[in-house]
Amino acid sequence: MKINVDFIKNTSFIIFIFFCEILTSEVPRPRGVSLSRAALYPPDKDFTCFDGSKTIPFNRVNDDYCDCLDASDEPGTAACAHGIFHCTNAGHKPLNLPSNRVNDGICDCCDGTDEYASETSCHNNCIELGRSAREAAQRRAELIKAGKQLRAELSQKGILLKQEKQVKLTELQKNKEEAEKLKAEKEALKNEIEELEASALEYYTKLENEAKQKREEEEAAANKAEAIEAFNRYDSNQDGWLDVSEMKTRSTFDRDRNGEVSDEEAKFFLNLQESVQVETFINDCWKLVKPFVSMEASNLKMPEEKEKGDVEEATEAEDMQESEDVEEQNQEDEEHEDYEDEEESANQEQVEEPEAVQEPSKIEYDPETQQLVDKANQARRDFQDVERQVRDIESEINDIQSYLTKDFGYEEEFAPLEGQCFEYDDHEYTYRLCPFDRATQQPKSGAAETRLGSWGQWSGPESNKYEQMTYDKGQSCWNGPTRSTIVRISCSSENKILSVSEPNKCEYLFDFVTPSACYEAPADATEDLHDEL
Repeated sequence: MKINVDFIKNTSFIIFIFFCEILTSEVPRPRGVSLSRAALYPPDKDFTCFDGSKTIPFNRVNDDYCDCLDASDEPGTAACAHGIFHCTNAGHKPLNLPSNRVNDGICDCCDGTDEYASETSCHNNCIELGRSAREAAQRRAELIKAGKQLRAELSQKGILLKQEKQVKLTELQKNKEEAEKLKAEKEALKNEIEELEASALEYYTKLENEAKQKREEEEAAANKAEAIEAFNRYDSNQDGWLDVSEMKTRSTFDRDRNGEVSDEEAKFFLNLQESVQVETFINDCWKLVKPFVSMEASNLKMPEEKEKGDVEEATEAEDMQESEDVEEQNQEDEEHEDYEDEEESANQEQVEEPEAVQEPSKIEYDPETQQLVDKANQARRDFQDVERQVRDIESEINDIQSYLTKDFGYEEEFAPLEGQCFEYDDHEYTYRLCPFDRATQQPKSGAAETRLGSWGQWSGPESNKYEQMTYDKGQSCWNGPTRSTIVRISCSSENKILSVSEPNKCEYLFDFVTPSACYEAPADATEDLHDEL
């Protein structure tokens, strides 16, 4: 049975070609004219230009001189710059050429008719090309047929997905209303219990504040006593003034560790003054002196790196202060105050941290108050749990609403691609396409992933916008534009990235095939032969 079918196919093909040859040879027409226009060139009449501008003897048609403004008198020559030459190409697709490609030494027509007067010898391979084209068209038709079946299944799945999302949305909106009611109830209960808690804790809050104030007063008194003790220790002549010369005798203040205390170093600890009395020392100088005194008292040696950092930081700040002093005294004072705050903060972190005062133990409440506090804490937790539930529901609602507004094709056929990702490897990168989300590039060296664009819109032609996707607003290129990606889509029986290229700097091109793109088969080669029959 298979042999008979093949025989019939081969016989039909031979008859078809023979029929084409007879018809194309017997219909009288000038060179370069298609069969459909042959009637416009009657050889027994004068020829009238198609635009009606002139009538000429028929022997001036294809005489290699352009008589008509519309080039209609020279369909088979290159005489008219804007003329059109028609290749019959019997057995394959007919072709229209610009007249400037006639007799140019290049075989454009598979039947070689465009090079009739050139020295180029063209082989008529229309039969071979036609056979190959028809076989390719057949394979394409079979692919589209199989793909259309898959597309129908994907379409049905996409429609079902949207229906399920719509049902879920309705359910979530109902759940949100209930959750918001519960949230309002929990919030009211929380506020009520917190008022009772605040009232009950008012007494304990007062005790805590008093204890804190007392602790601060004790710390301030101890700090003052320590400052006075240090002042008296450094005031060598006990005249009630601590001056630069007395500070220079203390190696503690050798900030740059060069073996001596300079005038500048001594003045730094005296708040840039030559001498100070005890009150000024307590208020302005002690906060600079105390970290170094603490080190001396505890016989601690700061790590070399920290010590160097402190020296450089303080020296830099000191230099800035002296520079400002030259420009304007008032500005110097302001900058110095800023520096003091920074110096105190840094020194406290590095030196005083081990001496930080521990927080007193939490005041114990009476059983009734403790029970109220526990209830308030539970009420707050309950409210936070319900509040979190409302946020989660709102987030899910927003996701579904965003999904429902997306354009997934004529019949939702692209919907199943949402949520999937596809990869393509070349020698250097792994490219990743997640339809309706993003396109990325991952170096195989393990470097960070680069976003090549986020889902933008369909950008195909008016005839079918679903032939192309645009992903924009990717990461910026160094010294270039923001990255973007075009995804060309075509029919296949599987979802796959065929190729990735970068035709322009930071502009990427993906070729992606999917059954979702298998629409009606395009016109095949045999339809183009109808004009010749």
